[in-house]
Amino acid sequence: MLLPTIIVLVAIVIGFVIFTGFYTDWLWYDSVEATSVYTVTLTTRIIMFFAFGLTMAFFVGATMWLAYRMRPKVASLTPEQASLERYRMTLEPFKVPALIIIPLLIGLLTGITASAEWGTFQRWANGAEFGITDPQFGLDVAFYTFTYPFLRFVLGFAFAAIILSLLIAIAVYYLYGGLRLQPKGDRASAAAQVHLSALVAIFLVLKAAAYWLDRFGLAIKSEALVQGFTGLTYVDANAVLPALTILTFVALLVAALFVVNMFVRNWILPAIGLGLLILTSIIIGGVYPAIVQQFQVRPSELVREQPFIASNIAATRDAYGIADAQVQDYPGSVSPPTEEVIEANAGTLDNIRLLDPALVSTTFNQLQQIRSYYSFTDKLDVDRYDLDDDGLRGAVVALREIDINSIPVNQQNWANNHAVYTHGFGFVAAYDNTALSNGNPDFFELDIPPEGILGITQPRIYFGELSPEFSVVGAPEGAPPVELDYPDDASPTGQINNTYTGSGGAPIGTLFQRIVFATKFQDTNILLTDLINPESRILWDRDPLTRVQKVAPWLTLDQDPYPAVVDGRIVWLVDGFTTSNDYPFSSRVSLSEATSDSITVRTGSAALGPRDDLNYMRNSVKATVDAYEGTVTLYAWDESDPILQTWRNVYPGIVKDRAELPTEIEAHVRYPQDLFKVQRTIMTRYHVTDPATFYNGTDFWIVPFDPTQAIQQFQPPYYLTLQMPGTDSPAFSLTTTFAPQRRPTLAAFMAVDSAPGPDYGTIRVLQLPSNTTIPGPTQVQNNFEADPEIASQLSLLRRGGSEVDLGNLLSLPFNDGLLYVEPVYLRAAQDGYPLLRKVLAGYGSNVALADTLDEALAAVFDTDPSPRPDPTPTPDPEPGPAPTPDPGPEPDVDPLVELQIALAQAQEAYDRGRSALARGDFAAYGEAQADLEAALRRAAAAEARLTGGGQVA
Repeated sequence: MLLPTIIVLVAIVIGFVIFTGFYTDWLWYDSVEATSVYTVTLTTRIIMFFAFGLTMAFFVGATMWLAYRMRPKVASLTPEQASLERYRMTLEPFKVPALIIIPLLIGLLTGITASAEWGTFQRWANGAEFGITDPQFGLDVAFYTFTYPFLRFVLGFAFAAIILSLLIAIAVYYLYGGLRLQPKGDRASAAAQVHLSALVAIFLVLKAAAYWLDRFGLAIKSEALVQGFTGLTYVDANAVLPALTILTFVALLVAALFVVNMFVRNWILPAIGLGLLILTSIIIGGVYPAIVQQFQVRPSELVREQPFIASNIAATRDAYGIADAQVQDYPGSVSPPTEEVIEANAGTLDNIRLLDPALVSTTFNQLQQIRSYYSFTDKLDVDRYDLDDDGLRGAVVALREIDINSIPVNQQNWANNHAVYTHGFGFVAAYDNTALSNGNPDFFELDIPPEGILGITQPRIYFGELSPEFSVVGAPEGAPPVELDYPDDASPTGQINNTYTGSGGAPIGTLFQRIVFATKFQDTNILLTDLINPESRILWDRDPLTRVQKVAPWLTLDQDPYPAVVDGRIVWLVDGFTTSNDYPFSSRVSLSEATSDSITVRTGSAALGPRDDLNYMRNSVKATVDAYEGTVTLYAWDESDPILQTWRNVYPGIVKDRAELPTEIEAHVRYPQDLFKVQRTIMTRYHVTDPATFYNGTDFWIVPFDPTQAIQQFQPPYYLTLQMPGTDSPAFSLTTTFAPQRRPTLAAFMAVDSAPGPDYGTIRVLQLPSNTTIPGPTQVQNNFEADPEIASQLSLLRRGGSEVDLGNLLSLPFNDGLLYVEPVYLRAAQDGYPLLRKVLAGYGSNVALADTLDEALAAVFDTDPSPRPDPTPTPDPEPGPAPTPDPGPEPDVDPLVELQIALAQAQEAYDRGRSALARGDFAAYGEAQADLEAALRRAAAAEARLTGGGQVA
């Protein structure tokens, strides 16, 4: 009795664990009002599991039963059969269990595999038309993206079922004497011949269907004609396609021979037909296309392939949304700009971003972390805000999130990790085109409690990128709060506590709920703690990307979610893409490779979504996640996208219409980086629209490496506010550069309008002449480093225990040429943080390193260095002493540089003094002491200047 009891208990435990998985998932979807996503997905999986699993089990079971039923009643007395008799006797007691268990196990595995294809089924069942036909077969693209993958899946299932049935039938017939290897009498019984002939006939019918489908598969297969080429080639259209059509009918003919064999029972004719099928597939499926390639195509490949290359170019440009890109010739000439030119480009020059969001995270942490248990992400975000006094200003923004890993080890326990340190606090923002005179960011939203001009009413962040795995929050009204809200030195406890009052998460107040979640997280403390009360809620799966991905599992997500303040609340904005790998004639890219750059390598972000290889991409959805409630809202952005329409048919009501997107959120919408990275990867080749030039590959571009990094990784695209040639005003844009193959010059500059409006998504490409001498990013960086004056200044900055960090190298079209700007940061080698101290600029062959952007631009433009009037001056928000008068004789010298030099001179004088004293040279010692005193006075004066306030542009 003990064993059955143990089995029952184990089954109950396993069943409860499975139940908790399904139940907690349902609770999570209920918390975001998306239970239909869960129920539709789960129902589809269950239907697929049973439909295909039971079908497979039926085929296998029926084959086993039929083969056993039609076995010879009396086996011939041969040594072979005598040996098999022992196995038959051994298996006799287990034949009924085997007849049940084997089909069920195979059906179970099949059902699990089939349930994973729920998305393939839903796309087929709900597919919308593209309204675009492929150039070879004239079929709508929807056939390839929705119907073809499902037909392939069903065909693969049918092949698996028939092959397993065939193998099982052969095994059963052999075991029971229906098939014999030793030639005494017939090698196969009549029943075996009929049964096996029927199975082979079905297999050949399926093979004929596969040949027929392979014809359409030619439109989505990749070729080696040109790198990444997808679609039919001349050989495919004129040799492979006819061969597949012929093989289809040959396979049907041979299948008919096996059907005839069910009645004639003579293997000679079917065997000959099968051999001819194999021979035909070799000759016309392999040899003939090779002959055509060698003797017809290779001598004049360009002429033969030209129409197919043209189809590939057109399809690829359409699939990635670059067909309407505006490409214009750009002179690439360099001439000193006039005052009129500078004034006309003020919208670009005044908005050059000097804060590098990939560098200043450490600075934000040092100045705005407040406590060690708060943290900012490694890469900050770029946004813009319409400020009442300043107008539209670019900003570098971040959230002050809770970071459990930063809590001191001696304070880490279950209560602190899951019930006290539950949320972050505050939104931090700094102007992106300026800094204070001491190099600190110029914050306009900062501190705890929040101070600033954005009017934040709910600064708490319960759902963020650094949020704990799960937190238990909430309490009855009037109960003392437990959650740490923010530090407050005026409070007797040194902190202000808070109780969560939102609707995020799921209830965990009852014993049953505690058991469920203790099982889910394998954490017995959930059962034992007294911090859980009847009003408690549990928050989990809190990362904004994770939440959006669960609500929309069919989306591929941009890996840079960014926060914004909307109506006093903090929300995350996430871009969602619909993708396909089956767009006919469109070339494929690897999403992970295309989106990899010097920033993603450093921060470790990677593509998140259903697939990596793709050949179609649209930014179809804009999603928001409320940082306090965790609410996930999806808005249709590209409502014409057929893949989006398909999934809206699957999940009605989950994606809201674009018209429902609030204007306050739309104001922070931007063009997604990952889509732009994919488009620029495609644009390196597909800016060429002439098939002959494309075939030769002589005008292809490359994305340059980031010259500011030691590792060879692509330069990331940058959000900038600039005015492109031919436009009336500056616009918030996402930009990148291209370089020619094997040359360090510039080939083109590309920008996409990222501000919502009629021009949003408009791609503009400035194509430079092929003989241009405009330097590219790598060459510009080399020019910076090679300039003797710049090299000398950088060397001085690196002395005295300081390190120089080079910010992002920005490229901007200006005066028919390209202007390059690179902020230079200085930080202490030991636990320092970057401070903006200098600006590098390059224009043509001119390069300069200066204290301010205005001075750097004046140097490379060779104009008056007086700063332009700032239409949007901002006061120094940091309290502190009034700026001290400059004590030094050289007010134009950076006080930090002067301090570094003075300290170095003081050290040198001190060393001279020690050496002189050791030699007994008191005269030299006196001189060294005098030099040391003078150097220390200069250092003190420089330090006094360094602590002054003010702002630099």
